Amino acid sequence: MSNFYGPAHRELQDAFDSRRLADLMEGGVMHAEFAPHEIGFIESRDMFFLASIDPAGRPTVSYKGGATGFVRVTGPKSLVFPWFDGNGMFYSAGNIAENSKVGLLFIDFVTPNRLRVQGEAKLLRDAEAAAAFPGAQFVVEVAVESIWVNCPRYIHPHQKVADSKYLPDAAGESPLPGWKRLDVAQDALRPEDREKVAAAGGVLDFEAYGALIQRGEG
Repeated sequence: MSNFYGPAHRELQDAFDSRRLADLMEGGVMHAEFAPHEIGFIESRDMFFLASIDPAGRPTVSYKGGATGFVRVTGPKSLVFPWFDGNGMFYSAGNIAENSKVGLLFIDFVTPNRLRVQGEAKLLRDAEAAAAFPGAQFVVEVAVESIWVNCPRYIHPHQKVADSKYLPDAAGESPLPGWKRLDVAQDALRPEDREKVAAAGGVLDFEAYGALIQRGEG
C-alpha cells in the first residue's frame, strides 16, 4: 500500500512502465528526517517556492526570498522561515492557517540542484519567534513529513547578480516597494506606509509604476 500514489498515479506509471521507479522513489529515496548535507543545502538558500491550498481546494505557489540562511532547520524533522511584509493578502499564510499542508521546493540555480520538502505548517505569531528574524511579521514552522532530492536535469543554470534591495536590514527596516506608491493604493495603505510615500519619491500612476516594473523596481 502506497502513502503517496493513488489509482491515477498507478495508471500513468503502468502506462509508461515506471511503477518500479516510483516504488523505488517512495521506498528508497523519500525520507522523513534531514541528512546533514540537506540541512546545509537548505540553510545556504536565499529563496524557495511555497505551495499551499486555499479554502476552495485550489493549489497556489508563491516565491519566498530572504537573506541567505533565512530558512533554518530546527530539528531532524522541522524548519522555520520568516514571513515578511507583502501585499496584504496573506494568501499563503491564510491558506496555512486553514489547511496546514504545504510543499517547499528549494533550488540551486547555479549548480544546479533541488530538494523537495512536504509537511504541515503553522503560524508562530508571538513576538519572541518573530524577533529572531529582523523585519518578520511572524514565523512559519513546518513539521516535515517527507523529503527527497529531485533530478536537476531540466534546471537552467542561472547566476545570481545581487541580493534584493528590499531585504530587511539588521533593524528590520527595508525600502518602500514601488507598488505602495500607486495612487489607487493610498487609501488602503497602513498609516505608517502612507507616511513614507513622499520620501520614496511620491505617488505614482499605473504608467509610472509600469516603468518601475520594467526596471525591476516594483
